[in-house]
Amino acid sequence: MATQYAITGTTAKEIAASVERGVSDGSLGPGAALPPVRRLADVLGVSPGTVATAYKELRARGIVVTRGRGGTVVAEVPSVAPRRPPKVPEGLRDLAGGHPDPALLPGLVPPSRLSPGARSHRATPRLARLEEAVRDWLGPDGVPVEHVTFAHGALDLIARLLSVELRPGDAVAMEDPGYHHLLDLVAALGLRAVPVAVDDEGVRPDALEAALRAGVRAVVCSPRAQNPYGGTFTRARRDALVGVLRTAPDVLVVENDHASEVAGAPLWTLTDGGLARWVHVRTVSKFLGTDLRLTAAACDATTLARHDGRLLLTSGWVSHLLQETVHSLLTDDATRALVTHAREAYALRRTALLRELSARGIEAHGVSGMNLWVPVRDESAIVNGLRSRGWWVAAGARFRLAAPPGVRISVAELEPADGALLAADFAGVLGESEATYGG
Repeated sequence: MATQYAITGTTAKEIAASVERGVSDGSLGPGAALPPVRRLADVLGVSPGTVATAYKELRARGIVVTRGRGGTVVAEVPSVAPRRPPKVPEGLRDLAGGHPDPALLPGLVPPSRLSPGARSHRATPRLARLEEAVRDWLGPDGVPVEHVTFAHGALDLIARLLSVELRPGDAVAMEDPGYHHLLDLVAALGLRAVPVAVDDEGVRPDALEAALRAGVRAVVCSPRAQNPYGGTFTRARRDALVGVLRTAPDVLVVENDHASEVAGAPLWTLTDGGLARWVHVRTVSKFLGTDLRLTAAACDATTLARHDGRLLLTSGWVSHLLQETVHSLLTDDATRALVTHAREAYALRRTALLRELSARGIEAHGVSGMNLWVPVRDESAIVNGLRSRGWWVAAGARFRLAAPPGVRISVAELEPADGALLAADFAGVLGESEATYGG
């Protein structure tokens, strides 16, 4: 029971607000237990129904969860206190951030023609020339492009769709291990994440089938450069997954192709498999610039209407200045050449580290993208051991639901020679922690 924070209030709204304040200021941390309904009601002098209503509101907003006989506790990632990665200690080589190499990004030049006057773009939220460029970008990869739209980043689009399509308490199939910001987003929306195991070919069909039997209403997955595992769909895997998904036509399939042009692997998309509800999502931040908050998406007609209807009621549109900038880069020959060079550089750095780790008997996964996933017995021992040798890698706990432990290494700025040094240090740390790691 929470003993360091006194919940106050005489109405359900006041009680819920009191708990929220405790969570947001850190007085009630993740996993902290709230008093049983009747006990808190006695302390506050209110009816048990008032407390129950407060707890129900907090659950719906993703601040607390109920664990049966385990009672009501603060969510691991409460919506009012988003989880952030640890700060990189001074003097360490950062291999945890997952950001692209700045040297492989084009220079950003704002368009010379600015949007004239202070006027609404709700009537024409998308530039026709960028729509056409997006169709030229997605279409050759097999993605149906009859309906396209834009958003302020992949998380922005996915959050909007999940909030429109689902209600708090609904289940979403999520890759495990998976992208930690997506896992946090699902929790913050009050949704329930159902783990779906992945391997070097992405989502496993048997795990997806089990999630569908569990009643998920949406599936979020990556067709290539899966973060953090690095898996990529093969043709056979794509076909198997489509076969599973066709048994659940009402389930929304969100395909997050976040690395796209620099994934280092071909796209085998689920979206050309005749599914009823689907969206293919692509950002430009990994190859054009992390500050370009624009996502392009292709989707079925129903998904388009629901997404754009909510977008028009909130931010209205994606900045036309941003759209102009992205269009100019997508259609620029010099930028295309730089992106090709970046894709080759990331592939070289990734495969070099994989080779060095394998030569030392260390299992690692990363057939595409910018990250490697290394299974370990004790994440803390590896992270702290590498820290003592000047490297900062990401502990896998942020990425896992039910998957075994591991660490994520981002290779975007890791030249092959540095990869050899890291692999040698990794092997040394494993040797030092053999009692913990090797058993």
